[in-house]
Amino acid sequence: MKALLIIPTYNEIENIARIIPAALSQSPILEILVMDDNSPDGTAAAVKSLMETEPRVHLIERPRKMGLGSAYVTGFKYALKNGYDLVLEMDADFSHDPRDLPRLLEAAKKYDLVIGSRYSQGVNIVNWPIKRLLISYFASKYVRTITRMPVKDPTAGFKCFNRRVLEAIDLDSILSDGYAFQVEMNFRAWNLGFRIHEVSIVFTDRLDGVSKMSRQIVWEAAWMVWRLQFMKLLGKL
Repeated sequence: MKALLIIPTYNEIENIARIIPAALSQSPILEILVMDDNSPDGTAAAVKSLMETEPRVHLIERPRKMGLGSAYVTGFKYALKNGYDLVLEMDADFSHDPRDLPRLLEAAKKYDLVIGSRYSQGVNIVNWPIKRLLISYFASKYVRTITRMPVKDPTAGFKCFNRRVLEAIDLDSILSDGYAFQVEMNFRAWNLGFRIHEVSIVFTDRLDGVSKMSRQIVWEAAWMVWRLQFMKLLGKL
């Protein structure tokens, strides 16, 4: 069994050298692929330094900031090409606790897609301002209402896919980026009949670095759920 954890980065120099060993220590089957979008702060150089002594770390450098969705799609294709059985997503900023990785891997023995969920057992978010918390919480309810998808945290970015899910999804047809990408991947997996399970986690806002959240990302997610629903009705998913 081989598992690949994909970590997209853009200006994560404060976090990357700490998150990689913290994640690798959670499981001997785990390897890490950092997808760096030409971070001007030297993130890629820090990863290369770790690679000199850690063969489980891999790096793909892209020429510019190209977006979260395309970073993950590139990482998914790398994972499929190189024979990984499980493919995980995680942020670089410690908002996702590396100590939760074994719980996702364990649940992946029974389920096709495992989501580290902030909302499966109440609201488990630390250090977010109330406005951002309310936007996130009601956005999740909005997605569930429109799509009828039984996922309480559809925008979560802490996940584990069985490779058969990624093989079944046409990765070249992915439409979205940002939080909408997470919604779209969940929706496509659910639409194909794969088993989805949520594992409750505590999400802690980043202490170092700058959030990549923007108004454009929020609006993309708001419109994408309608597009996905129409595509499903038209049989185009």
